[in-house]
Amino acid sequence: MRKYWEIAKTYMKAQMVWRADVIFNMIFTISKILFAYLLWGIIFRQKSTVGLFTFHGMLSYYIVSSFLSQLEMADGISGEIHARIRNGSFSKYMVIPVGIEKYFMAMELGVVLFYLAFDFLAAAVWVVIFRVRFVFTTDCRILLCAVVMAVLGMVFMVQLNYLLGLLTLKYQGIGTFLMIKNNLAALVTGTIVPLALFPEIIVNAMRLLPFYYVTYLPSMLLTGMLREEALRGLLILCFWCGAIQVSINVIWKKYSRKYDGVGI
Repeated sequence: MRKYWEIAKTYMKAQMVWRADVIFNMIFTISKILFAYLLWGIIFRQKSTVGLFTFHGMLSYYIVSSFLSQLEMADGISGEIHARIRNGSFSKYMVIPVGIEKYFMAMELGVVLFYLAFDFLAAAVWVVIFRVRFVFTTDCRILLCAVVMAVLGMVFMVQLNYLLGLLTLKYQGIGTFLMIKNNLAALVTGTIVPLALFPEIIVNAMRLLPFYYVTYLPSMLLTGMLREEALRGLLILCFWCGAIQVSINVIWKKYSRKYDGVGI
């Protein structure tokens, strides 16, 4: 475990070189919350509640979901693996004395820990600026479920992006796979519009997808809603993490032997 912690610390320190990225990351978090404030402020002039939400409940949801979505930074993993397989430099991960997948998980951990405080600060600032009566669960069991689910969601996204990157061993390009993943994630994670506002039949279909449990359900749990889905959500997300790990093992075993380390 120590060597993976050292990897995480290395990437944590590396983020300090790219200080502008921190600023843009905070601006992006703030812009999403500002968009929600302006949009829903207009809608709630006519209504006191929309779906399950009051105005302050809606803002609380956007603040929490923006915070969680900004912590998920695994998108670069698939691009990194794709580029290295294509140019022949993926071999460097195959010769270092660490598991390749665990290396990328440690890398993600280092990046997340670095941005954690900044994203929290950006969210807290908006609570103060807009005088949001912040809605947050007081049930310790639900809080624990939400935190565990958010962590599992990050693990799943690392696994997914790692899997998509490995597909370069078989396919010339993975752009189509990434496009499908990004579009699904943008919709089903609920960072654009809370899924509670969708028709029930659509929400039921989304519950079958792992993205539902990455950002949306943890955000709802943290703001005191959908408590009855907490345990089921953990079980479903554990199933998806296990299923995608099996897929990773199958693809690696089948196609890694064809990689010659000299580019394609």
